[in-house]
Amino acid sequence: MYLIDSHTHIFTEEFDSDRADVIRRSLEAGVQKLCLPNIDPETVSPLHSVCEDYPSLCYPMMGLHPTSVKHDYPELLAKIKSFFSTRKYIAVGEIGIDLYWDKTFLKEQTDAFEEQLRWSVEWQLPVAIHSRNAFPQVFESLDKVGANRLRGVFHSFEGSYEELEKALSYRNFFLGINGIVTYKKADFRNYITLAPVERLLLETDAPYLTPVPHRGKRNEPAYLLYVVGKLAEIYGLSVETMANKTTENAQRLFGL
Repeated sequence: MYLIDSHTHIFTEEFDSDRADVIRRSLEAGVQKLCLPNIDPETVSPLHSVCEDYPSLCYPMMGLHPTSVKHDYPELLAKIKSFFSTRKYIAVGEIGIDLYWDKTFLKEQTDAFEEQLRWSVEWQLPVAIHSRNAFPQVFESLDKVGANRLRGVFHSFEGSYEELEKALSYRNFFLGINGIVTYKKADFRNYITLAPVERLLLETDAPYLTPVPHRGKRNEPAYLLYVVGKLAEIYGLSVETMANKTTENAQRLFGL
């Protein structure tokens, strides 16, 4: 089986003590490529380091996560943008809007998001979009910048039926599905089949959102097997078919 974890943070400190073992388990599980979205300027160095240590496995994205956006975001964006002239990245990410914890910096988050969307147009790169309690605002920004000029993935999708319909209207975008799909209270499982398999990507968001049966523990790429298994069950497909199709989707979007 050949799987791609389209969104994982194995460069963070949660993996510092056993990263080699995590990667070994990933390969043993058939997860053969890992897409690593940046968080903020402080995570750039560990991100680059892991990708240099595992160049045929780990592929970096560069962006400023919305929860890192505060009053000083122009300075942070300038630092983030500077890296695009020195390295190659598979996407602009992780970017977006997050209103779950705090709405104080909505304007700043929106400005930072739209600026990074424009980068993706400039460099012809896909985007990895974080949207938490913020789909209306994210959709508005996509339309403002020009959705027809953009492509990417709605990372960690768990939206409503109406939000799913709207997300699918962006023809060049995929849905990132992770361990949430294994949770009993994940309502989107009831209508996710509205999305064709050709629009799905697999992800873990490790170390977060650990799937059942390991929920409550640190997540890792090897657990992608539980995500592909649950999705195959929901769609009535074999695990191999779901794996093949979602791998092809990730390869197409990120040029892997």
